[in-house]
Amino acid sequence: MAVSAPRFSAVNEFLPLSQEEAARHFEGKLRLEVDPSDVHADIEKGVTTFILIDTRSKADYDREHIPGAINLPTRQMNAQTTAHLPKDRILVTYCFGLMCNGSTKGALNLAKLGFRVKEMSSGIEGWKYDGFSTEST
Repeated sequence: MAVSAPRFSAVNEFLPLSQEEAARHFEGKLRLEVDPSDVHADIEKGVTTFILIDTRSKADYDREHIPGAINLPTRQMNAQTTAHLPKDRILVTYCFGLMCNGSTKGALNLAKLGFRVKEMSSGIEGWKYDGFSTEST
């Protein structure tokens, strides 16, 4: 009987980090990312420690956005356009969804401007997928 060579495994190509290193990594992700259901739950509870920032264009925001979000397109973020935003609250950015990096770029811009930021994973599409309502202007 011929012995076959072990098959390549993408899962096993890189061994996992130690438990301590993995915990630090995943805690770091949660310090920077939040999902739509957690944002929605906090809104429902009346949590006011964060502001939702829609990083898409004004036209897209006007067409549909998450209730309570303010529109600040990524390419328009600078010291002047963000001067009205409080530095003592967390800014949570979102864009269209998984195929859009506008919220990542927006979070980076805001962090460079001195704000504490998180990014809402899966954007407005994830919000709607979870069954949460949107509004238009």
